[in-house]
Amino acid sequence: MMDVKENYSLKKYNSFNIDVIAKEFIQINSIKELIDLQKNSKNKNKLFIGGGSNILFTNNFEGLVVHINLKGISVKKINENFSEIKVMSGENWNELVNWCIENNLGGLENLSLIPGNVGAAPIQNIGAYGVELKDVFISCEVYDLNTEKLTIYNLNDCKFGYRDSIFKKNKNLIVVSITMKLSSKNHKINSSYGGINDELKNLNIKEPTIKDISNVVCDIRNKKLPNPNKIGNAGSFFKNPIVNSKKINWLKENFNNIPFYKIDENSYKIPAAWLIETSGFKGKDFGNFGVHKTQPLVLVNYGKASGSDINKLSLSIKEVVNKLFKIELETEVNII
Repeated sequence: MMDVKENYSLKKYNSFNIDVIAKEFIQINSIKELIDLQKNSKNKNKLFIGGGSNILFTNNFEGLVVHINLKGISVKKINENFSEIKVMSGENWNELVNWCIENNLGGLENLSLIPGNVGAAPIQNIGAYGVELKDVFISCEVYDLNTEKLTIYNLNDCKFGYRDSIFKKNKNLIVVSITMKLSSKNHKINSSYGGINDELKNLNIKEPTIKDISNVVCDIRNKKLPNPNKIGNAGSFFKNPIVNSKKINWLKENFNNIPFYKIDENSYKIPAAWLIETSGFKGKDFGNFGVHKTQPLVLVNYGKASGSDINKLSLSIKEVVNKLFKIELETEVNII
């Protein structure tokens, strides 16, 4: 018999530390429990959560919150250079990265210190410092709430995009595990992005290991981003917008110092942090909540903010950015 708790606080299940109540709450520790739960509660209003690092609760949840807590890591050697690793969705992402480095498995080191659990990785197609999940992804095992069946989704099935996937659009697909291909020899070091090379030079490291890359990424992230255990936040609240060549030309004419990165002949990525800072929001403090002082992409709960406080701030930012740059910012965070 599964233990359903009533009127349960979700404060420790969301990295914003918003104290909202779930009418019902249950923790799932096996795939069998997940299947049994769906069979017995088909018509209930359900919300599936993992590490809670990508959620902003604006109200109490009048339904059943299901915390996915599936654990386990297994490794299978493909050949002398590569191994296949299968990880259950309830494992902590950063703990997994550290475990891989300790076991000389390369490919995830640039994704060090990303908050949340493994199950969120394919939903967001998480990425940082020149690497995305899709670069190492083989497949994931998915439980479909509609068909009540387990299915394997390969790379093409997932429809990965920039912080996007089929799982973001279809909430009935619950990721239960992911399988990745990681190097076990002759690691390909990716140090070209986001100041990694500069940091390595400062440390006089000429031939970096995967551990060196992870350490540098952690240092850079710690300098730029607040620790959710100390200040409530969900990391980057907004996506970096992508615009076409006509739009980038207009922006360059009107804002000659605008930074951008060319993706292809007709796509350019603009740092949302620059747009927000130029709009005057960097470090803006509203008492219990605000915009982080060093990273404008991060909205923070300083203690007793409500989710609706933070949501209103995000809407204000979107409005001003749209007015000034004619760009509609998209949120990375799921607003519930």
